[in-house]
Amino acid sequence: MADQQLTARGEATRQRIIDVATREFAEHGIAGARIERVVAAARTNKAQLYAYFGNKDGLFDAIFLGSLERIVNVVPIDATDLAGWAVRLYDEYLDRPDLIRLATWNRLERRPTGHLVADRIDQEKLRAIADAQEAGLVRAGDPFDVMAVVIAMSMAWSPVSNVYAATADEDPEVHERRRDFLRDTVRRAVAP
Repeated sequence: MADQQLTARGEATRQRIIDVATREFAEHGIAGARIERVVAAARTNKAQLYAYFGNKDGLFDAIFLGSLERIVNVVPIDATDLAGWAVRLYDEYLDRPDLIRLATWNRLERRPTGHLVADRIDQEKLRAIADAQEAGLVRAGDPFDVMAVVIAMSMAWSPVSNVYAATADEDPEVHERRRDFLRDTVRRAVAP
């Protein structure tokens, strides 16, 4: 069914499944997510879900890869301003904490070591960082390590932080103070 063109009604059903399953996987992880809860909340049935996604793993894959692409599209890297990129990532984690939780479940349940994301997602970022390094805008070093440090700093207050999980409901002045601190810290960390 994935190769067939969906009707408007079919696309609406598929999107409801994705929306509900995103919340389900973000809250319960891959092992804890229940297809029964997804189909009930999405007002569909298991046969329809399996026709669209194949199985539970296929559904998670579709959601996880979609979340990675969303972050790349909504928060594209600007290697000439990695500090600004880190702040935009911070804001995205506030707006969509479910996306960072999905990445965490993927790490916990599927890839306990090594690269978390597909190489095709990282390659554009790494090329941009390498170009900025070549231009003398970013310190020398492995572009992957630079990217990893910037992302880690952007996650300091994210839903998966080991210290403090920020929410969008907090005082805007607190967020602005964190953004300023993050921006300055990343600038200093990546300066040539």
